[in-house]
Amino acid sequence: MAAVSRTSDAEVAELCARGDRAAQRDLFLRTRTAVHHTLYRVLGSNREVEDLLQETYLAVFRSIGNYAGRSSLLTWCCSVGTHVALSHLRRKRPVPVAQLEIESEAPSTDQVVRARAALARLYHALDRIDPVQRVAFALAVIDGRSLAEVAEITGASLSAVKTQVWRAKKAIDKRAAVDPLLREYVTTLAGDAEGVA
Repeated sequence: MAAVSRTSDAEVAELCARGDRAAQRDLFLRTRTAVHHTLYRVLGSNREVEDLLQETYLAVFRSIGNYAGRSSLLTWCCSVGTHVALSHLRRKRPVPVAQLEIESEAPSTDQVVRARAALARLYHALDRIDPVQRVAFALAVIDGRSLAEVAEITGASLSAVKTQVWRAKKAIDKRAAVDPLLREYVTTLAGDAEGVA
């Protein structure tokens, strides 16, 4: 199988369903970064992401015959990853070890420490809300995806996603009201997410 990456999503899915190893490898290589990113945003930690990434691709290749082409294969794989993460959250409430993504060029040590603490508090607060709301919030607010894209990935209606994000924000805001560091971080997130719709 020479040029799998030039074939359509439907053709790649069909080849994968037939057990074509080159097509499966190509699909994995084309989508793993996006799926890993989605899992990381939902979970807030790399501690279990690698295991869940493997679990995601087991699920992808088990169900690839059901791919209907209503979305891109990339979006479909991210959706499978989101469902794997949701199942994981429902089984076990992880205690995340926050990883900091620093966008500024040279933050001070104090900024790094504050940002790590704020991010840890955010994921600690997310651990206490409904997993479905957490997934919607993480994808929309933390990852900056549009609500329509979150609906497509999660398989929920747009109005359901709006409600889930609103409820998650309400729960986070309640915790932030008594935690100045979390409040500062949430305010920054809200400013970054204003374009999300």
